[in-house]
Formats: sequence, structure tokens, C-alpha cells
Amino acid sequence: MGHIGGDDLAVALSELARSLQSEQDERHTLDAITAAAVDTVPGTQYAGLMVVGHHREADTRAATDDLVRQVDQAQYDTGEGPCLEAVHRAEIVRLPDLTREGRWPAFARRAADLGIRSMLSFQLYVEAGSLGALNLYSRAPEAFTDESEHVGHLFAAHAAVALSGARRQERCGHTIETRDLIGQAKGILMERYSATADQAFRLLIEVSRRTGTRLIDVARHLTDTGQLRPDALTSPVLADAQPGAH
Repeated sequence: MGHIGGDDLAVALSELARSLQSEQDERHTLDAITAAAVDTVPGTQYAGLMVVGHHREADTRAATDDLVRQVDQAQYDTGEGPCLEAVHRAEIVRLPDLTREGRWPAFARRAADLGIRSMLSFQLYVEAGSLGALNLYSRAPEAFTDESEHVGHLFAAHAAVALSGARRQERCGHTIETRDLIGQAKGILMERYSATADQAFRLLIEVSRRTGTRLIDVARHLTDTGQLRPDALTSPVLADAQPGAH
């Protein structure tokens, strides 16, 4: 993409914000971010998103080309590279020419062998902390300019907010699903055994503990089949909650 004027950039970022807001989940948001990065940031041929998981480990969650995943794998294998640097430390990392890169020689050799000559990485940051990195790739040396950094930095800020929002929305959706399923399961037990809400919930917890099954899965099984696990019928919780007992 060529030079972007101030007005054009403002329009592009506004359109980006609207399009990302319309995505339904984290998976689609990640794909939308990488696709938009190629169209928005000057010099970009390929884009990828490296995301930090629960154990602070990074992995590539979205990529516009399989070449991105190969280059990222070289970083995971060597434990070095611009994307990892952006994830954990630096806000912006720019590699003008991987054939002359001295900071991460092992990674640079492998990336250059794959045909990548220049890279630009941005930390995706929100108030809660780093989410990962937006990574841009080109087969041409010196592909990324100061303008690329400026546009990419603004783009990454929008992307971080969109990704954080998608994660919150998914967590909210899962919370509502869990609450609804457990409520339905409690209702079935309360009617079947003339049990109180507390007794029904205690029974679900005991079944979860005895079978080593997540509470949400116990509730889902009951609502789908109308049946508890067989060993749940021996539960002492049912002693005070049998059909006709209340």
C-alpha cells in the first residue's frame, strides 16, 4: 500500500473499528485484524497475530499465509525474534533486512531462508496487560518505513481494543450459557425430587466431584438426556430429597 494521507488514514481506521466491532467472536476478530493489516499498513505482504495464552506462552492464532506460521515457528524453536520481543518487552520492533540482522542471528537465518527479508511487530496492549503482537512481513528488504510504523502503531491500538472486547464478549457469553444450563438442571432436579434449589445445586456439585466431570458438563448431560450419572442416585444429598418427600 502506498502513502496514506491524514484524512485517508482517519477514514481507514474508522472503517476498521466498525468492521472489527461487527465480528462475532475472537476467531473472526483475529482473522479480520490480519486481513485488514495487509490492506492498511504500507509495505505489508503478510500479517499474523501472536497471542499470549493462560500460561504466558505465545502462539500464532491467525495468519494471512502459511509462510507466517513457518516464520513464527522459527521464533518458537530458537526462542528469539521480533514477535517474541514485541509480545514480552518492546512496543515496536522493526527489522529492515534479515540477512543483516545481528540481534537474533539464529532466527534471522531461518526466516531469510524462508524468503522473508523484513518484519515489523507491534505489541498489542490493553490496560490488563499485553495480549500478544501484531506481526507484519515482507519478502522485500527495507519494506517498512517510518510511515509504516506510524500507521501500524495506530492500527495495532485499534486491534488491541477489538481483540480485548471480543474476549470479554465471549467470556460473557460462556458465563450466561453456564448460568442458564445450571439453572435448567436445578429445575429438573427440584421437580423430580421435590428438592430445594440448594439441594439440587449440591447434588450437581457432588456428581461433578464423584465423576471428575465439569459442573457445566454435568448440567448439560442432565438437560440433554434427562438423566444424571448412575452413581449420583446413591448420593446422600438425595436422602432428604426423594420424590414425594416434600
